[in-house]
Amino acid sequence: MSEIRFFHMADLHLDSPFKGLFGLPDYNFKKIRTSTFEAFDKIIQKAIQEKPDFLLIVGDIYDGENRSLQAQRRFQEAMEKLFQHNIPVILSYGNHDHLNGAWTRFALPSNVYELPAETSVVQLNIRGQQVNIYGFSYGERHIKTAMIDSYPVAQDQHVIHIGMLHGSEASDTTHDVYAPFTKDQLLEKNYHYWALGHIHKRQHLHQNPPIVYPGNIQSRHRKEQGVKGFYDVTLSQNTTDMEFVPTSAVVYNTVEVDCTNVFHANELLRKCEEALTHNRLEYGASVVELHLKNIDEQSQSLFEHATVDIWLETIREAEDGIEPMCWVQKLMLHQSSASYEHTAATESVMNLMEQWDLSEWKDILKDLYQHAGGARLIEPLTEQDIKKLMHNAQELLAEEIQRV
Repeated sequence: MSEIRFFHMADLHLDSPFKGLFGLPDYNFKKIRTSTFEAFDKIIQKAIQEKPDFLLIVGDIYDGENRSLQAQRRFQEAMEKLFQHNIPVILSYGNHDHLNGAWTRFALPSNVYELPAETSVVQLNIRGQQVNIYGFSYGERHIKTAMIDSYPVAQDQHVIHIGMLHGSEASDTTHDVYAPFTKDQLLEKNYHYWALGHIHKRQHLHQNPPIVYPGNIQSRHRKEQGVKGFYDVTLSQNTTDMEFVPTSAVVYNTVEVDCTNVFHANELLRKCEEALTHNRLEYGASVVELHLKNIDEQSQSLFEHATVDIWLETIREAEDGIEPMCWVQKLMLHQSSASYEHTAATESVMNLMEQWDLSEWKDILKDLYQHAGGARLIEPLTEQDIKKLMHNAQELLAEEIQRV
């Protein structure tokens, strides 16, 4: 049975602005600002070296509907390189770079197949094996209706059938629900592989046939933690072999430091340095949240005469100039459970919060979520968010009580 090989990627978000980063030295900010391009370049270099049969890019190539000139130029040049090596690219545009946006257009070479707004098929012949690739591009930014019904059911079983879909499961409310579908609807099409995009977290919705989100190729903020990349897929009508290939130029991560029995400032700084060095060796260039755990009465004294901001500045100074960069974006303090006991007042507050349901939380936070400027920058509120809010509130209460 003939095998084919392709790279499946999505959500490149080239030229993402990386908002919310403050105080970085210029050279660190430049590294972060260009990280989407660097991640994309890694994919192109690997494709040229290993020559897969084709590439699939499933939506949100560009970060905005205006498609910056720099991003388009870099993308067009990459497609020209693939053209020179006879590597086809099938791509769709998503909600971020929909077809109705306003931009100065670049012509792409003939090896690139741009899917239109209507669900269409691209047919390739790979060493005698016919491959049908189905998909569409967003004609406008918000596609709330299901598009899955427009995909044909696979009939010819001598053909390898692949679906491309930039959208989300109808039941997944952790992200904006665009072009919704259910897993059963995808399986009913009898395709050999579903190449998904839109959700930035890497995940497999089904194993056989594979229904796969590769995630984005580069984290853009602290909520997108961990190594990002794409899938190198070898596929036949009966078998699938998949390898995740990391591409992150900068990894967002959480680093924890155990403060048990830490009494002197130099002890804490050394522990932070060791933790950040370990992170640097494992992940390379990174942006981290540094969490100081198990702060007991002894280690609490370290923060009585120096604020968290001063400690953060001191840690950053110690890391300055070390390559690869490890920028500490945020410093969080966590009280040891043994060092704090709830009062009647804090118990009352926590018990009250535990009784609130999702609608009550939404009502409490409505000023934030209904603000025209802020609402577009935050994700919809989920049950997981509520648990995290309660945990953070408990820690804040503990810290404030300790200061009294």
